[in-house]
Amino acid sequence: MANTTLQFPGSFTWGTATAAFQIEGGHDADGKGPSIWDTYSADSSRIADGKNAKVSCDHYHRYREDIALMAQLGYRNYRFSLSWPRIFPQGRGNVNPAGLDFYDMLVDELLANDITPFVTLFHWDLPQALQEKGGWANRRTADAFADYGETVAQRLGDRVKNWMTHNEPWVHAFAGHLFGHHAPGISDLPRALQTAHHILLSHGLAVPRIRSACPGARIGLVHNLEWIEAASDKDADVQAAKRHDGAFNRWYLDTVFYGRYPEDMCAWYKDAMPEIQEGDMQIIAAPCDFLGVNYYTRRIMAHETDSGFLHTRQVRWPFVPRAQYEEWENNPEGLYRLLLRLKRDYNNPPIYISENGTPLEQDKVIDGICSDPDRIEYIRRHAAAVWQAIQDGSDIRGYFVWSFLDNFEWNFGYSKRFGLIHVDFDSQKRTVKESGHWFSRVCKDNGFSL
Repeated sequence: MANTTLQFPGSFTWGTATAAFQIEGGHDADGKGPSIWDTYSADSSRIADGKNAKVSCDHYHRYREDIALMAQLGYRNYRFSLSWPRIFPQGRGNVNPAGLDFYDMLVDELLANDITPFVTLFHWDLPQALQEKGGWANRRTADAFADYGETVAQRLGDRVKNWMTHNEPWVHAFAGHLFGHHAPGISDLPRALQTAHHILLSHGLAVPRIRSACPGARIGLVHNLEWIEAASDKDADVQAAKRHDGAFNRWYLDTVFYGRYPEDMCAWYKDAMPEIQEGDMQIIAAPCDFLGVNYYTRRIMAHETDSGFLHTRQVRWPFVPRAQYEEWENNPEGLYRLLLRLKRDYNNPPIYISENGTPLEQDKVIDGICSDPDRIEYIRRHAAAVWQAIQDGSDIRGYFVWSFLDNFEWNFGYSKRFGLIHVDFDSQKRTVKESGHWFSRVCKDNGFSL
């Protein structure tokens, strides 16, 4: 199959993705308020390399340069997030005009370069002012989010038609409120579950208000989903895999598509279950136009009594032929199986692969060249899995590489580079990696050779 060319549907969307806190810098520029990630990363002991995102890629000041590079490479679709505290420094109430102006200019610059914007409203940088009032565990934060979404849609909705309410509710709820290695750094299962519920509720509250403010809006929600397998055919391991799937996949999919939490997980969580008011589930299940899927790896799960909140442990894959990229396994077959599972269990929803990518240690610029053949192979194999799923009937509309730029990778700091573009964080020099040039050809050709 060395010379096989995979051609995608003519309407297929190829793009790249970023998040505001990870690339913008300008942490207190022009009236921006602090986010929980500003607060969390101010303690250098919490970040792998002890650094922060006060400057990061300085995209706040260099967005025109970055968009010009995007256009030069032929990346015609761009998924990015807005900084909620840049627009509402206190989380709600008075708008910061300079914050809205920045995104106004950013969208205009994208459109002037023939690049279609896909806007994510929340990518984990909650205004610190709201955290001090309880954060997502406070139901009023869901109302504040709906206000924020409507305000932004009123300003940008004449030009932005593609909206994603939240990025990866599971990660923000559990990494930030149970495992404690993301902002705000809390470790409490009931609070994590209440946070997840209010995030999902805020999504449902925001959807009709965005539609009202932006006629023709296409709205979706982005989940990080995994293909999950049992470590053996023993019943204990099979049940462990089912619990992991229930907590990480079904808890978020069943609510949006069916308006209910999985019964088996409600029974498992018992007294830790969130407070759910009458009508909440109908609100959460507000009809959407697509599902965003962020995929990085599969998980092989085994039962282990008294291990974590699910009594499970992850088993490392038994055979690793260049398959382990950092702590994520390179397993495109899992993406293919996941997409067919979504087709089967959730009535074949329109899907965008809203993130897929890998960090590599060898991302170094030598004589002006950044060679990263393993990233090319990773993207090629995962995009091929998407192609195969399309052939088998999955309604997949697009694929976004994570990430356009090397950036501040949350609690890893700058120790992991996912970008198609190398960033020298001292000089701010951008260098297109070989994967960036390869993906440029994919976008222009709407396909690639295996």
